[in-house]
Parts: sequence; C-alpha cells; structure tokens
Amino acid sequence: MRNLTATICLTLALLLGSAGMSWSADFQKGLTSYESGDFATALSEWTPLAKQGYAVAQYNLGLMYADGQGVLQDYKTAAKWYRLSAEQGFASAQTNLGYMYNNGYGVLQDYVRAHMWFNIAASSGDKNAPKNRDTVAERMNSSQVGTAQTLARECVRKKYKGC
Repeated sequence: MRNLTATICLTLALLLGSAGMSWSADFQKGLTSYESGDFATALSEWTPLAKQGYAVAQYNLGLMYADGQGVLQDYKTAAKWYRLSAEQGFASAQTNLGYMYNNGYGVLQDYVRAHMWFNIAASSGDKNAPKNRDTVAERMNSSQVGTAQTLARECVRKKYKGC
C-alpha cells in the first residue's frame, strides 16, 4: 500500500510537472514567434494557454488584438483578454484595462473605472500606473476619485473578480 501511494504521488508530480513544462514550451514558442513577427504562430500557441487561464498568454492576446497583430484590430476582444488577465492580478493587464477605460477602447469610456484599474495596477507594482492614475484624476472631480478609490478597495477585497 505504501508503494502504491508513493507511485501515485510520483505519477501525479510528473504529470503536473510536464503540464507546466508544456505550458512553458508552448508559451516560449509563441513568444519567439511573436518577436520574429510570426503573429499567426504566436496566436496559435497562446490562444489555448489563454483559454486554460494562463494570465501572461491572456495579456499577450490582449496586446495582439489591441494592436491588430496577426488579427483584425478588435478593442472589445483585447479588453476581454486584458480583463481575464487582470482578474488574476497581472499588473500590466490591469494597467492596460485602465487605458482601455480611459480611452473608451472596447468598453464605454469611464474615468472612474480607469482610475480604479490604474490604482489597482499601482498597488500590484506596475510602475506606469501611478502616473496614469494621476493623469486621469485630473479629469475627475473629488467625488469621482473617491468612488474610484472605493471601487478599487472593493475589487481588491473580491480578488479582482467582477470588477
């Protein structure tokens, strides 16, 4: 029985480890392709990873759709991928989602939501987010800033879900 338990644990460890290595290899292949301008291959490598919940792949798909790299430019789809990544705490995706709200790209323009996402990204460590937050705050009144700060705190409390 002890050997069976050890065998099951070892098998699970190998399977889980190989899944991570597969993700890593597929992601790296996508990154290498993206950097060389082969956007079709990057898209085909990152899409399955993004659908499986890999935050960096989701963010990268957001970039591709926002910039029209290998796909038709589609801000709504870019915002979708940024949101999925942002909900996992990926700071760059949080900043880019703030940018989408600030400019009304793929979402309704909403300075309160932009400020909220920039504020969250700043607390997640994105170095560009504080400046972006402060810039959008210049277009807001104090009540809107207060609402954005409350929404940011609530969003963090909910672990970024449903923000």
